[in-house]
Amino acid sequence: MKLSEVKKHLENLEQLDFYLPNSQKVESHFHVTEVGQISKHFIDCGGVVRTENVVNFQLWSADDVDHRLEPKKLMNIIELSEKVLGIQDLEVEVEYQAETIGKYGLGFENDHFVLTTKQTDCLAKDNCGIPAQKPKLKLSELQAQTDACCSPESGCC
Repeated sequence: MKLSEVKKHLENLEQLDFYLPNSQKVESHFHVTEVGQISKHFIDCGGVVRTENVVNFQLWSADDVDHRLEPKKLMNIIELSEKVLGIQDLEVEVEYQAETIGKYGLGFENDHFVLTTKQTDCLAKDNCGIPAQKPKLKLSELQAQTDACCSPESGCC
């Protein structure tokens, strides 16, 4: 989800909630401790130089259970970040503390934000000799294709 989409959702929310990928709700007293833009400049395993830029939110749950971040307050933090830091309309990545700091994508459903899982990947599969994944078929679909091909009405015989 891009930052502009986050802002559109914030305009219509009365309460700010985030859920983890396992549907567990992030504590209501969380804080957004950072809003920033992260630039990653790297070389992949195939030797290609790449850059990646994301907007980063850091969520933190503290012992301060008496306060709750409101949508308007987060909107103010985002707008200040855009003005002062020049943050662009990029994909949003969320850091959240579990066993260690986890990185998540961000989605929105049922009037709340959802942290989505991110996966590592080889960016140079062709250089590393990793074959392209074959499409997965359900056995029932394969059977239907076979039945259609070999039926008397198919005209193949």
